[in-house]
Amino acid sequence: MLRAIGALVAIAAVGALLTACSGSKTPGTNVSVFDIKVGDCFNAPGEVQAELSKIKRVPCAAQHVREAYAITDYAAPSGATSSDAYPGADVLSVFAKGACAQQYKPYVGVDYLDSSLFFTYLFPSARSWEQDDDRKVICFVTTTGAPLTGSVKGSMK
Repeated sequence: MLRAIGALVAIAAVGALLTACSGSKTPGTNVSVFDIKVGDCFNAPGEVQAELSKIKRVPCAAQHVREAYAITDYAAPSGATSSDAYPGADVLSVFAKGACAQQYKPYVGVDYLDSSLFFTYLFPSARSWEQDDDRKVICFVTTTGAPLTGSVKGSMK
């Protein structure tokens, strides 16, 4: 049930990692990464983790730093041999960056390159790929500045 974490994608550079842990004192409810839904909002404590199984969900009206805006199944690049073998973090990261960038505007209402916000993502770990048949990439809108205090859906931020 563990998922690898993708890097925060900025316009010009890769930034901080999405983080979460169940021991945080931040108010909210720990939910399985398999239970994340589009529109859910989250806070991330300061402890960076390479893999996680739970993340702290909070109401979007409360201060938060991430909002799930897309969930998509991994698709192997065209020309790649069809295999159930784990493609690796680098391949999944490239896929996630493209898929999340493509789905940003329909949710936020503005192209990612014109946005004041950023995105980050979760992708399957080798363990969840093999044990749970996990192929989902989860995209999150995130901020590196002031916390968000409402949904970013249609916000054009």
